[in-house]
Amino acid sequence: MPSPFAPLGRVAISWVNDIGAATIFFAKACAQIFQRNQVPRILEQLSHVGAKTMAIVSLIGLFTGMVMALQIYYALAKFGAQGVLGSAVALGLIRELGPVMTAIMIIARAGSSMTAEIGILRISEQIDALSTMRIDPLGYLVSPRIVAAILSFPLLTALFDTMGIIGGYFTGVMLLGLNAGVYLDQIQVGVDTKDVMGGFLKALIFAVMVSTICSFQGYFTHMRAGVHGAKSVSLSTTAAVVLSCVVVLVGDYVITSFLI
Repeated sequence: MPSPFAPLGRVAISWVNDIGAATIFFAKACAQIFQRNQVPRILEQLSHVGAKTMAIVSLIGLFTGMVMALQIYYALAKFGAQGVLGSAVALGLIRELGPVMTAIMIIARAGSSMTAEIGILRISEQIDALSTMRIDPLGYLVSPRIVAAILSFPLLTALFDTMGIIGGYFTGVMLLGLNAGVYLDQIQVGVDTKDVMGGFLKALIFAVMVSTICSFQGYFTHMRAGVHGAKSVSLSTTAAVVLSCVVVLVGDYVITSFLI
């Protein structure tokens, strides 16, 4: 009789195979970063991944900070500790919510389009055409996206943190009447370089994971069993978004456990 653990073993082996394939995929793409004529493609992806995502990141960061300040203020008021609102908001944003929420916003806006674009190039055989012309598809399509993500994630995270702190100031000081000097002083006292560097470290790791997963899913969309054409692109895009969000949340827990 087959072992009851056989299905679990098959899933585990499949995951290990996928992780290994994605790691090799990332390494090969990184090896092509410094080839000629990469700068224009990197700038194009920086505009798509970074500049065009600034508006949504700023908006979400502002309202995230406002909601955090509102909830934390009333929790602190029960203990008469409203004065530490600035530290609570800033630390929550810089250490946790900033990198995670920024990554999820980029996944929703740029990561999904990244997968869909590469997937369409795959099913329309344009990637095969690049290989025929002796152009490395990984260097042409994937490497600029990885570089753009690595540059954009920390900058957008800093923007999210800044807008969140401003939102917290608006709620705590202008709406709830907390002293502005106390709010700003608590941010300076409570946040140190280690907290900021930890947030940027998370952003860099998330950039590598998200760009690799989204590019990988699109690049191999033609290898999905039982589906072809537009259906395979839609499934790859869905899988890339879901998997990227899960990996970001799990990775956030793992990284935080090492940083604390």
